[in-house]
Amino acid sequence: MAKPPKRPSARKSAGRTVAPARPRPVAGARPPKRAAGQAAPAPARAPRPAPKKKSTGDTAVTRVTHETAVRGNETRVERVVERAPRPSIPDVDRAAGRGRYVYCIIRASQPLKFGAIGMDEQWPEVYTINFKDMAAVISDIPLAPLDSTRENVLAHERVNETVMRDHTVIPMSFGTIFKTREDIVELLRSAYDAFADVLSKMHDKLEYGLKVLWDRDEIVRTIEQEDEDIHRLKTEISSQKGSTYFARMQYGRLIDGALQQRSERYVAEFLQRLRDVSVASRVNRAIGDKMIMNAAFLVQRDQEPAFDRRIKEIASAFDKLTFKYTGPWPPYNFVNIRLKLERAGQH
Repeated sequence: MAKPPKRPSARKSAGRTVAPARPRPVAGARPPKRAAGQAAPAPARAPRPAPKKKSTGDTAVTRVTHETAVRGNETRVERVVERAPRPSIPDVDRAAGRGRYVYCIIRASQPLKFGAIGMDEQWPEVYTINFKDMAAVISDIPLAPLDSTRENVLAHERVNETVMRDHTVIPMSFGTIFKTREDIVELLRSAYDAFADVLSKMHDKLEYGLKVLWDRDEIVRTIEQEDEDIHRLKTEISSQKGSTYFARMQYGRLIDGALQQRSERYVAEFLQRLRDVSVASRVNRAIGDKMIMNAAFLVQRDQEPAFDRRIKEIASAFDKLTFKYTGPWPPYNFVNIRLKLERAGQH
């Protein structure tokens, strides 16, 4: 259910890359750690909102199934929570139209408060609802359709970033709302083993994003100089006086193939060089002609300095590429919680 947020855009620095305000840049000094209780700076761009999932108020978790897929250095943990009918629970806040917005799941034996950083100005306090040593981090919110505005998704991300300073988190996707406190306790109770398993796997691990871009025209010129067949064809097209349609078609196919091969070679090399300083990686779809790599890496907290140094080494060795390096983030790309909701009386 957790969806990876869109990362803030990078700003230029010496070299070609730097992280945005909160994330560390590829080149430059490591930013100071925030003091305890200090609010995290909001990212420049909002995470991609997941489809809204709302509780009916008359449902309870009765069965939890889960599976863990591990492939090479790529790990993706998925939990499926199935919810079945149960008798209605009296809701003292129903008349007031108050719901509970869930940001993430953490381990906590005692109730915790994180300050007035919540989604709604009327009820800004963020706190936990606990079951045994498990807790949902929530704030109250009007029980109404929630718009995925920039302000709302940034508030969602801000809370998760604040909590993850001191806790391992299972991030919930934007728009996860329950009607009652009892519903959340029931979720924690019935999904306890699955949540505990995910928290154990994600303990002291953070996500970093890496996007690699190139100047396509510059790379094409390099290919034209290095590839004899493409260079010869380019020369023929320039010198021909008649129709060059078929020659240009052949040239286009050769260039596309060369760009694809070079892009795949770069991505494979970067993944290999980052393998020993990360726990897992996931390559997402690249966007546009300039982006050749869009990846997420799961990094152990004590490996952050080593991962940071390795990124800088790679960026220095490939000065014709632009590296956008962001993080740390909650493990959005490596944890997926899906809630299946059913209204009371449905089967």
